[in-house]
Amino acid sequence: MNKELKRIIIVLVGICILFVSLIVYLSYFQVFKAEIVKKNSYNKRLWINEEKILRGSIIDRNGKILAYSEKNGETYKRFYNYGNLYSHIIGYSYREYGKVGLELEYNNTLLNISESTPLNELKNIVIPNTEGNTLKLTIDHHLQEYSRELLKGRKGSIVAMNPKTGEVYSMVSLPDFNPSSLKEDWNNIMEDGDSPFLNRATSGLYTPGSVFKVISTIAALETPELNKQYECKGSTKIDGYTLEDYGGKAHGKVDLEEALVKSCNSYFAEKSIIIGKDKIGEVADRFMINKSISFDLPTKKSSFPYKENLGKTDIASASIGQGKVLVTPLNMVLIASGIGNKGQVVKPILVKETISPEGTVIKANSTQVISDGADVFTANEIKNMMVEVVKRGTGTNASIKGVRVAGKTGTAENSSGKSHAWFIGFAPADDPKIAIAVVLEEDGTTGGKTAAPIARKIMIEALNTVKE
Repeated sequence: MNKELKRIIIVLVGICILFVSLIVYLSYFQVFKAEIVKKNSYNKRLWINEEKILRGSIIDRNGKILAYSEKNGETYKRFYNYGNLYSHIIGYSYREYGKVGLELEYNNTLLNISESTPLNELKNIVIPNTEGNTLKLTIDHHLQEYSRELLKGRKGSIVAMNPKTGEVYSMVSLPDFNPSSLKEDWNNIMEDGDSPFLNRATSGLYTPGSVFKVISTIAALETPELNKQYECKGSTKIDGYTLEDYGGKAHGKVDLEEALVKSCNSYFAEKSIIIGKDKIGEVADRFMINKSISFDLPTKKSSFPYKENLGKTDIASASIGQGKVLVTPLNMVLIASGIGNKGQVVKPILVKETISPEGTVIKANSTQVISDGADVFTANEIKNMMVEVVKRGTGTNASIKGVRVAGKTGTAENSSGKSHAWFIGFAPADDPKIAIAVVLEEDGTTGGKTAAPIARKIMIEALNTVKE
């Protein structure tokens, strides 16, 4: 009897353990994984209402129709008016391939359905929806076309936004794809080594090169005991590692402003050791590096792992945007915007309004400050230095006649052997209407030579044509 009782107890304990494990797993799944499953583009529940609801249109800030649906027999067909142009913003919606982009992130809004709850399910039965809501974007269609045309033939990204409101005027990533011919092109896109599906603007992680020096400069400004003077000899040796200035050029005697204007690597490398990784990291954090950026599309985190055990060479490399620093173009345009907006970083906005089938605005996204990057005085100091970069430094190709432009160039070495060309900036410097980040991936040129002229053209076009 004792043996039988022991066996029964063992079995009961085993059953209890399995039962508790099942409860723990289901609880974990419900709490931590539910949102991921709900938004998975292959989740068939996303398609339940597709057959009976006219999916809402997507329009630009001026009302131009970018995507819409029409009745096609017993179903609805989705149309994308501008081919590749909005592939990384609007994305696509196909039964065979799922959903991505705004088509996924705003699926319920476009179908005008609420979250699946017993009460909402009953409401949908009693009063079924037949037409979805319209999404009005912050994108300016003309500037979007213009930006893509300037990037054509290259890999990379351009993001242009209003630094005060956070409204994104254009966001381009190349290579891209045509959502209208997705069925025909699917296999070719999947086999393409240049990753056309990757939204480089929000999820492309790049070595920033010298555009990161604006972060190092702010850290230097916030270190009052730092001697801002330096004599550049064209290179410096840190822990046995020789770090050179571009082309080995010696800049002579420079202060902090001249170091930024001439993009002096030696200056920032040596001063960063004194400033310390924690201070540079603190400034980076305030400008959303190492943090999730809340946006209408999924984003990757930029990173500067300053809390790790970094050596002097790691710190020196990071101060000039090399080594372990990786950033997204979206993050870099937020940094430029924050400096232009008196130190305040605002949340980037892609969806301006949600409009009901009756034409009523049922939701509007408003400006929101997400971080205090720097105080007003420091922001003004770095802004003036960035104006000098464009006026007489490495960024002269971004200058605009009659307009004060603030900017910073970057030429980032990376594992491919071909440098990324960068430019970030804003204009007019004292009352900015446009901020921009341009990255030309593996372009093999300097930011001043190729990225700056593109940024200049977009800033001019935005100032002349975009209505706030």
